[in-house]
Amino acid sequence: MTYSGFLFDLDGTLVDSLPAVERAWSYWGARHNIAPDEILSFIHGKQAITSLRHFMAGQSEEAIQAEFLALEKTEAEDTEGVRALPGAKALLSQLDELQIPWAIVTSGSVPVAHARHKAAGLPQPSVFITAEQVLKGKPEPDPYLLGAKKLGLAPGACVVVEDAPAGILSGLNAGCAVIATNAPVDTPRLNEVTIQLTSLASLHITKLADGQFTLNVRN
Repeated sequence: MTYSGFLFDLDGTLVDSLPAVERAWSYWGARHNIAPDEILSFIHGKQAITSLRHFMAGQSEEAIQAEFLALEKTEAEDTEGVRALPGAKALLSQLDELQIPWAIVTSGSVPVAHARHKAAGLPQPSVFITAEQVLKGKPEPDPYLLGAKKLGLAPGACVVVEDAPAGILSGLNAGCAVIATNAPVDTPRLNEVTIQLTSLASLHITKLADGQFTLNVRN
């Protein structure tokens, strides 16, 4: 198969932000008497507002929005330990050198996503899709459909790179090829992804004369 562009998730795919995520959400859970394990098993890959609405069901939207703003501030300011995952910088730099279009498509909001992107020292994408730009977040297809549109590509010409079940489903639902990185073994539809990886460092890209590229996994 040949492809024309990449759509990357951010947290857990390009950036290791898990310590910061766990600190922020565990602190929030402690304030609301919700066990950390219950929160952390739900939130990954989803927009923060979606998770808050889940855990604050029955409360007013005004209260939920206030909690969202407070949580967003905490996550944007706490980037301690945030770093690029192995192979991420090299892969993105290679795409720039080969002039292969790529985008970041994250469930994070602008303040959080940009803070983590900067802390990890990653190259700048030409397209950066955040939670504010879509009505329906992952696992709905909207984020990746928008990412492909902004790159000027058909979804089927794009490769989504994701770690979280919600994001993998979003990419598949959008009609993209999906590379799963360190995905949980019980991820729904994992058998439908194109490649499963443990590190981006093992992904090899060959650009063709027509501008498209192929994918291979190297040991």
